[in-house]
Amino acid sequence: MSRSNSEKNQLIPSVVMREIVMDYPVKSSDSRFGWEKFRALDGISFVAYEGQSIGFFGQNGSGKSTMMRIIAGSERPSTGDVMVKSQPTLMGVRAALQPRLSGAKNIRIGCLAMGMTPKETEQAFPGIVELADIGPAINRPMNTYSSGQGARLGFAIGLATNPEILIVDETLATGDAAFAQRAEAKMQSLLDGAGTVFLVSHSPRQLEDMCDRGVWIHEGKLVADDSVEEVSKWYQKWAKLKGQNKFEEAEQIIEGVRLDYTKPNIVFS
Repeated sequence: MSRSNSEKNQLIPSVVMREIVMDYPVKSSDSRFGWEKFRALDGISFVAYEGQSIGFFGQNGSGKSTMMRIIAGSERPSTGDVMVKSQPTLMGVRAALQPRLSGAKNIRIGCLAMGMTPKETEQAFPGIVELADIGPAINRPMNTYSSGQGARLGFAIGLATNPEILIVDETLATGDAAFAQRAEAKMQSLLDGAGTVFLVSHSPRQLEDMCDRGVWIHEGKLVADDSVEEVSKWYQKWAKLKGQNKFEEAEQIIEGVRLDYTKPNIVFS
């Protein structure tokens, strides 16, 4: 469900990004010059509000995951300002889990690492196992898991703390329909409690089903921010034209949606 500007003004911001630029050093194609900069994000200004589920569209390398890591605080932008209401939880990252230990042991390690007490961890344990739904694999070492099993377990552990800001980066794509349904119910519960969900997926249909707002990032720039249905419609038209090698027509789609997008003017008081 989309919201008008007047409705947005009545909402409480949960994430604010102002003029975010992210540069990465890359090896120069000309060896005489050593290193040069690759601009992953270029002047991103963006506000998310409590109770919103926001789907992010964009091809590989567009800057979506970089933006999520900056929101989560795992990377600092080269320039610009980021403000969050509370510490976001970034899903889809398994770095903290120990591959030689069982899923059950990793549940306890993950919960304790997120600040839960041993008692809270034991209370949350059955719900985590149920949401992950990986069967007997819960007692096997994680290095025996498929990528989908590991992602689902990480997702279930991350939700145990009921985060106010949840970032889901492709995790749901690794599960079946039943897992996606349970995950959606968990995220809806978060939204009902005035939380904010960011969802990155290569499936426009999934974003339409699970989000009310759509954001399109293209080559490091935000080109569209509207209802998820509207953004999905234009993104899919663009992707189809590009897949048909109709690059000029695809570029016209980009220019058209860019003209309809108004970049927010963010002033911190």
